[in-house]
Amino acid sequence: MTSPALEMTDIDMHYGYVRALDGVSIEVQQGEVLGLLGDNGAGKSTLLKLMSGVYQPTNGEIKVHGEPVSFGSPADSTHAGIQMVYQDLALVDAQDIATNLNLGREILRKGPLGWLGFVDHKAQRRRSTAELERLGVRTAAMTRPVEMLSGGQRQVVALARGATRVNGAKSGILLLDEPTAALGYEQTQQVQALVRRLADQGVACVLVTHNLPLAMEVCDRIAVLNRGKKVADVPVAETDNDQLVGWITGARPSMYP
Repeated sequence: MTSPALEMTDIDMHYGYVRALDGVSIEVQQGEVLGLLGDNGAGKSTLLKLMSGVYQPTNGEIKVHGEPVSFGSPADSTHAGIQMVYQDLALVDAQDIATNLNLGREILRKGPLGWLGFVDHKAQRRRSTAELERLGVRTAAMTRPVEMLSGGQRQVVALARGATRVNGAKSGILLLDEPTAALGYEQTQQVQALVRRLADQGVACVLVTHNLPLAMEVCDRIAVLNRGKKVADVPVAETDNDQLVGWITGARPSMYP
């Protein structure tokens, strides 16, 4: 059996006397969308930050493609094939789409100009166009500044930037923190379709959201956290909104008494 793309076992996270996570075990397979649900303070953001290398767990083990890893920084997580798309998107508004898609992996011009750090903008636009076509993404012209895009277009650019870094020869893991929190219905549908396409292309996705209809529509499996503990982990086909709300609020008993 193929190892999970990302596996976390018996994860504890303490902040002094506060236990943010208590013995949480979770995994996501390649090509799967895992929904991570829970009320505010349930531990979802802490878990994402452990996955992305922002924090290090107090106890527990993390494996990527079956290999134990220890993330000392987000750079370590990135090197392991994990990309985080933050709720604030982390885009450079004054720069165009192509520049934002290539942040941190710029194509330099050939010859002496490249030695001096001059960027080949035409080459970057060509690469960005090809990558978006491969992802099935349609957005504005590569030369349009991000500040001129709609909320949905900005979110798609942020998602695509992460996706192009994990959707290579060895597909990786994409972490999404509330990707539709500030979007309308049509924009949410656009993001939802992109997440499903990424999963179909082999990317493992972890989706943190408060939007239950979105989770039920786009996820293959849903895990629920309550006060730092995992209380449910079920395929979407085997649960419903009422059960999920019960686990989120604590009205429904944990699957792991």
